[in-house]
Amino acid sequence: MDFELNESQVMIQHMVRDFAQKELAPIAADLDREERFPREIIDKMAKLDLFALPFSEEYGGTGDGYLAYVLAVEEISRACASTGITYAAHCSIGTGPIYLFGTEEQKKKWVVPCAKGEMLAAFGLTEPDAGSDAGGTKTTAVSDGKQWVINGSKCFITNATYAGVVIITAVTEPGQGTRGISSFIVPRDISGFSVSAPYKKLGLRASDTAEIILEDVRIPQDCLLGKRGDGFKQFMKVLDCGRISIGALSVGIAQACLDAALAYAKERKQFGQPISKFQAIQFKLADMAMAIELARLAVYQAAWLKDQGLPFTRESAIAKLFASETAVKSALEAIQIFGGYGYTNEYPVERYLRDAKLMEIGEGTSEIQRLVIARQLGC
Repeated sequence: MDFELNESQVMIQHMVRDFAQKELAPIAADLDREERFPREIIDKMAKLDLFALPFSEEYGGTGDGYLAYVLAVEEISRACASTGITYAAHCSIGTGPIYLFGTEEQKKKWVVPCAKGEMLAAFGLTEPDAGSDAGGTKTTAVSDGKQWVINGSKCFITNATYAGVVIITAVTEPGQGTRGISSFIVPRDISGFSVSAPYKKLGLRASDTAEIILEDVRIPQDCLLGKRGDGFKQFMKVLDCGRISIGALSVGIAQACLDAALAYAKERKQFGQPISKFQAIQFKLADMAMAIELARLAVYQAAWLKDQGLPFTRESAIAKLFASETAVKSALEAIQIFGGYGYTNEYPVERYLRDAKLMEIGEGTSEIQRLVIARQLGC
């Protein structure tokens, strides 16, 4: 078994780490405090071809693959999780559905500009009454001659305000359950499409999250993604990919927690010596390092399996579950090591905890991941 990254992957990892630590880390706290979307950072990421990593050259990508992409997600998130989730949502669940299921014409029209970073993409799946039960979708799409007419709403949508294109799931065959859901490519600048004011959130405050409202939105028939009635099967596959991204994002947050806690433990003195010399602190740091490395390996394995064209549903759920819970635990331990200072916004660890919590919720809660894993076991 070879656990070494190839030369290209190492170069990408180092390049993104250098960019993230120099350009993003110094402003991450300000972005969070101001709840400011990092438009200038997104533009710089586009110039570095970061949005192109998971896509083939044929559609504007670099062809470096999913493992190279999750390396970038990890490093961006290590500096700023808000930017990390903006990036991950755009690539994995925003652009990903068109890349996986679109026609040649759809891919060239939408994947190419998304891979080049010329526009952002979003994924409209969650609804007020359809969260973990995504099959409970209420948004409808009715065929009307040469058009589809969509009505409904989507909530908690990352990149909703800034996206140029959104994938929308809607019921096309009422009464057919999950077999009656289809997916559609919906341009942002179309009549009847509107976005609410951004949510006020506990964490990831510099990312854009809002509700999408669709009122008699008319799109051409050729905006149907894949086959009619295949929407549920499509987004199950899309979420498998997205969970790897969330796993990488979680590893980035957890690593930032360890970085901060280790540096502080070496500087903070009590009883005449750095607290890093006390076994209680050493054990906390060792446990964090162990869990982070295991989470990282799980994420890399899932990404590698995807790149090889092998099944990865179970592995992506394991990676997402373990990495997200590791991120939360690492943030809590980092705060404990910082003591009272960790509870203030003078240091970044309180932000890491606020950001990490969503990793256990988004793209399938921890409870859903355990169900996925159990079903993969044949339960």
